[in-house]
Amino acid sequence: MTGENLLDQPATLLPEESEVIAALSRTARQDIARVAWAHPTSSLAWAALADVAYADGRILESYAFARVGYHRGLDALRRAGWKGHGPVPWSHEPNRGVLRALFALRRGAEEIGETDEVTRLTVFLTDADPTAIARIEDVPAVNPGSDPAPPTEAFVIRGEN
Repeated sequence: MTGENLLDQPATLLPEESEVIAALSRTARQDIARVAWAHPTSSLAWAALADVAYADGRILESYAFARVGYHRGLDALRRAGWKGHGPVPWSHEPNRGVLRALFALRRGAEEIGETDEVTRLTVFLTDADPTAIARIEDVPAVNPGSDPAPPTEAFVIRGEN
C-alpha cells in the first residue's frame, strides 16, 4: 500500500476533437476508415471503426481497431496528466472516445475468449467512470445500419399553393 489517497485525484479531461466528431457525423459507415486514416491519434475514430467492424461481424478486425484506439487513448490520457489511474469522466464528452475504445476492446476480448483482459478492462472502465459501461451500452458510437442524412439541399419539397 502506497498511502496515496486515490479518491482525491483530479479527473482527467481530454481536449475536444471537434474535427473528428464533424467527420464522423458526415461520413457513411462504410467510409469510417477514412476518418481513422485522417485522424490516426483519435480514440474516437478507432472506436467508431471498431463498432462498424463489430456490427458487420468482423470480430477480429473490431478487436484490432479497438486495440489501436486503446493505445491512442492511453497516449492522450498521459498527455493530459493521467498517471495510470484516476477518474476519466464520461460526462466530459472528449473523454468518450477513449472510454468507447476501452469498451470496444473489452467487447472484442470477450468475443475471442480473453477472459483476463475482459476483467482488467472492466476494472479499468469502472475505475475511470462507474457509469461508463452502462452509458456506452445505451448509446452506440455508430448506428450500425445507417448512413448520415444527405445534405439539406438534396431535399425537394413539392406542393400546391
